[in-house]
Amino acid sequence: MLTARRFAWLLVLGLSGTNLAAGEGATVSTLRVPNGGIQPQVQVDAQGVVHMLYFKGEAKGGDIFYVKSKDGAAWSEPLKANSKDGSAIAIGNVRGPHLAVGKNGRVHVGWMGSGAAEPKAPGNQAPMLYARLSDDGKSFEPQRNVMQVSGMLDGGGTVAADANGNVYVVWHGCATGAKGEENRAVWIARSTDEGKTFARETAAFAQPTGACGCCGISAYCDSKGDVYILYRSAMKRMDRDMFLLVSKDKGQTFQGADIHAWKVGACVMSTTSFYEAGDGVLLTWETKEQIYFGKTALGAAAVASPIAAPGEAPRRKHSAVASNASGETVLAWAEGMEWGQGGTVHWQVYDKTGKPTTVKGQADGVPMWSLVAAFAKPDGSFVVVY
Repeated sequence: MLTARRFAWLLVLGLSGTNLAAGEGATVSTLRVPNGGIQPQVQVDAQGVVHMLYFKGEAKGGDIFYVKSKDGAAWSEPLKANSKDGSAIAIGNVRGPHLAVGKNGRVHVGWMGSGAAEPKAPGNQAPMLYARLSDDGKSFEPQRNVMQVSGMLDGGGTVAADANGNVYVVWHGCATGAKGEENRAVWIARSTDEGKTFARETAAFAQPTGACGCCGISAYCDSKGDVYILYRSAMKRMDRDMFLLVSKDKGQTFQGADIHAWKVGACVMSTTSFYEAGDGVLLTWETKEQIYFGKTALGAAAVASPIAAPGEAPRRKHSAVASNASGETVLAWAEGMEWGQGGTVHWQVYDKTGKPTTVKGQADGVPMWSLVAAFAKPDGSFVVVY
């Protein structure tokens, strides 16, 4: 679980540039993923411990590493989260591992299995894998597949956790015997005992929205324990809209809203992300090669007036958003990334009314298959990670 207050404990080690943009509003710094990793995932628990997850190795079959820091100045030795070598995948940017920090700071990891992954899903298919940090915090328990009745996993999967021991592993796929993107659904496997056991997965949303097969999916728990899921639909194979699902009953039922339409007859390989900010949750996504962000009230499945990244550029993708205590927001995204190709990271700061400030910038060097992340520091400045 990640809240705005907890983001205030953001790590400060390894900043590759400080005060890169000056003027009206918060400053922005950049951070490269440690140890040459890609696809960073960072959360901070209630005690201020920084938890970081990253992918390293061959994109078709690599490993997931976890480190932590008590002060943001000294990192623990990396722990490998996947128990079978090469069982994670990074190809396509959307299929990498996701991180959640739950009760008592326990780390939970969910990811789409590679071709070498074990155990397999039913029908010898790619599994949706899960592992959690052991009780002593010195290793991860053996990885497990949580798919029991669904299949045709693609676009990766995600994980969310709250402070009460509830854990949710989420992905999209087809029920047994079903085929086609229009017949895909969002599936959720729930645990009430910190991930010791999971119930058989169920479809999260009754409406037949389909799901864009090779688009990513994100899940998130806010500070109240409400559960959010953001994914791209595939209705009639052409209506690839962004759908937001919200549950106020621990993932048992979800309300849903179509928050942004996009008619396109192709899989666009997009990603999404969340960030709690005061009385609401920020979310960001891609539509028509443009990046947007919006805000929903806590527990609400609605987004008013999405805000676009400024200007125009081809292939804007893989965005992240963060907010500081003053209500300012940074939106970060990648440009120029194609299949097997890296790109540049860009950012824009907005004031508390949603208007862009003079603080903006860019940096080269987003690696192939990687993503962009953003965080707020205690002093109100932002860090963009790539």
